[in-house]
Order: sequence, then C-alpha cells, then structure tokens
Amino acid sequence: MEGQEIAKQLPQGAVHQGLALKIDEPEPLTIAELGTPAKGFLVMLDQITDPQNIGAIFRSAAAFGAKGVILQDRHAPALSGVLAKTAVGAVDKAPYARVVNLSRALEELADLGWRAVALAGEAEQSLDAVLDSQPTVLVLGSEGEGVRRLVAEHCDALGKIPMPGGFESLNVSAAAAIALYEASKVRAVDEIVS
Repeated sequence: MEGQEIAKQLPQGAVHQGLALKIDEPEPLTIAELGTPAKGFLVMLDQITDPQNIGAIFRSAAAFGAKGVILQDRHAPALSGVLAKTAVGAVDKAPYARVVNLSRALEELADLGWRAVALAGEAEQSLDAVLDSQPTVLVLGSEGEGVRRLVAEHCDALGKIPMPGGFESLNVSAAAAIALYEASKVRAVDEIVS
C-alpha cells in the first residue's frame, strides 16, 4: 500500500512512515496484581487527562523501572494514538491498572504494604527527604489543581521538587520524570548498602 493509501486509513493528522498497525490496548491489571508483591515504586495519576503527558509519564516510568502506572478509569484516555506514540513503546513495557476511585486504591495498596507520597508544591519537605526504601506509590496531580484533597489525605507524605530558579512551574510529565529519578536513586543506594 502506498503512503497516501495508508494515510486514508488513519485518523486526520496521524503520522506514519509507510506502515500502520492496529493493535488492541494492553489489558489492565487489578490493583492487587499490580501491587503484589509490595516492592519498588508505582506511579498514580490523579485527573491527568492530556495524552501526551500520560505517554511521557509511561515512558519515564519504564525508563526508571517503575513497577507500573495507575490511571483513573473515567478521567484518562485510551492507551493508543497520541498517547502511545509519545510513550514510544512504554505502554507495552509498563504494566498499568485502571481504577474508579484513587482513594480506595491507595487504601488497598496500603493494606498490601505500600506507602503513598504525593507531589505537592505546598509541601514542607522536599521529595528526596520523604522518599525511603519502602515500596512507594508516587501520586501526581493535574497541573492546575494538583493532587485532590481526598487523594492527598490518603497519602503518607507530601513532597515537593525544590526549584531554586524562582520559577515554580513544571509540566506534570517533567515533574514525574524528576520524581521517578529520585525514587530510583533511593532504590539504587538501598541495593548498594544491602
């Protein structure tokens, strides 16, 4: 099939390089499947809806060795299209779960041995100060509202990313990459010590 014929089969504006495949979205896991055993770190996204941000977060999660990503059932796009393109294959590499209620998911994860840390600009401590070697869920909120109050109340700690440049604004996917790096550093130091 020629390039123009392929383009007719794809959504408007889709980019291809002479090849297009249609595959099903990977199957989500349950919280129990994703959280057992309690080891490493997970990423939870609270009302993050932009597919490019989610795709970039999946990419960072896979790069830094996160055990998986937790999405809201209704407030997150399908793992296809722009999201999958931005993730550059990480959608197939990083396991994920979709949940209706993030607070209940955090309760279930706590019962499984997980500790939850929310990123919040108003936090008193820096992220590196609140991270430890315990199994940790990193909770990230939307760029406008941040982590919602009820979700934050189900977290064990709040941490902020220090920004000495005086510009207090990061894209959520950039903040996720920094948080994942910090979490992976804690794990690497813990492995060297033990």
